Amino acid sequence: MNIDDLMFMNKAYLLSGTNLNDRLKNITTVAQLIGEQCGIINKKSSVYETAAWGKTDQPAFLNQALELSTSLNAKQLIRRLLKIEKMMGRIRHEKYGPRIIDIDILLFNNEQYQLHFLKVPHPEMQNRRFALKPLAEIAPDLIHPILKKTVAELLKDCPDELEVKKYS
Repeated sequence: MNIDDLMFMNKAYLLSGTNLNDRLKNITTVAQLIGEQCGIINKKSSVYETAAWGKTDQPAFLNQALELSTSLNAKQLIRRLLKIEKMMGRIRHEKYGPRIIDIDILLFNNEQYQLHFLKVPHPEMQNRRFALKPLAEIAPDLIHPILKKTVAELLKDCPDELEVKKYS
């Protein structure tokens, strides 16, 4: 183990999403800010485009999965991510509504949290193809700590039929 391993002992898998303004710029900017303020981004998925989920009368989303090594614990990380969302102009108006940026913690180590502001593993990730497809690109063999299935298996079994395609 080297000094960097000691500094960044936690591994988090994040999903960023956006459907307002310059979506590609939002995805690029949020990854940069996460890298600057939260730890080291080890892997980034391709950027994917998906029709809006939950509330369908809005523009399509771009999503990207990130693997992050961080010295922050899960509670510290979610607070930092919420600050980044706010810095980028996120205003929470309605559930599943349009947003300039959204950052979810999908998985954090093998840990589980059920707090009002932090639910890890993300309680709906197994039902959302737009989360699983980018995550499967960077971590197909990662095992969900509750469902005991790999991300690739969750994607294969996902009931969500929305098309998730690479964005170019």
